[in-house]
Amino acid sequence: MEMIGASQWARIRQIIRSALDEDIGSGDVTTDAVLTGGEKGLARAVVKAETVVAGIEVFREVFLIRDPSVEVVLLKKDGEAARAGEIVAEVSGKLASILTAERVALNLFQRMCGIAALTRRYVEGTKGTKAKILDTRKTVPGLRVLDKYAVRAGGGFNHRVGLYDGVLIKDNHISAAGGITKAVARIPGRAPMMVRVEVEVRNLDEVREALLSGAHVIMLDNMSTEDMRRAVDLIAGRALVEASGNVTVDRVKEIAGTGVDFISTGAITHSAAAADISLKVRT
Repeated sequence: MEMIGASQWARIRQIIRSALDEDIGSGDVTTDAVLTGGEKGLARAVVKAETVVAGIEVFREVFLIRDPSVEVVLLKKDGEAARAGEIVAEVSGKLASILTAERVALNLFQRMCGIAALTRRYVEGTKGTKAKILDTRKTVPGLRVLDKYAVRAGGGFNHRVGLYDGVLIKDNHISAAGGITKAVARIPGRAPMMVRVEVEVRNLDEVREALLSGAHVIMLDNMSTEDMRRAVDLIAGRALVEASGNVTVDRVKEIAGTGVDFISTGAITHSAAAADISLKVRT
């Protein structure tokens, strides 16, 4: 899978520092009161229910930002499945540092693993078809870089990262512009030439209009499976086809079978349950 890039790490470290500042505030009063500060030991990250690993390097980075002297051994790689009872990482060093960073490290790691695991379930539903699972912008504000990386770890693909890197004309844009044709016609000269233009449609008449307007991608929004098949036949390869809306794990195989190129769902980021992972200290 695609690794985390240098520019993304800069953003991730900002997220981690902000999260640690939020959690620690003026100090970890419990750890400072209970420990002398000199205690050392080992803590193991244990998976309590089957999941897909995502963000394990982010997990390590939290401890290193808190205390560079802490050592973290990663026993799994992102994208790998982890069974209940498996140890995925070991953290050793000053116990005060480990305990203070524990919650932030687990919060980020558990969320990312949960997204990857749910994404993997959707991806498995597309086997035998050309359809790719895409995420959306329905991410936790401030955590998009982590959410979208977790999708990739689960075998999915990223849609546009934000409003700046793709043209997606949705129903409200269409209403505001006075129709699909008018909306698309205004794009030349106003958006970068190499940016792909995608149009959201709700019925076959809008599919035809989007095709005539020159859309590169046509998003079928909340269409029935039968209408999706008709739309794919109508488009006939003249544009890429994305299915969106009412996409569930139970329905994804059926949607993929219509011949669409992409299936996008916000559920993999906004409704993924955090993985069950705990950190256990061994002195």
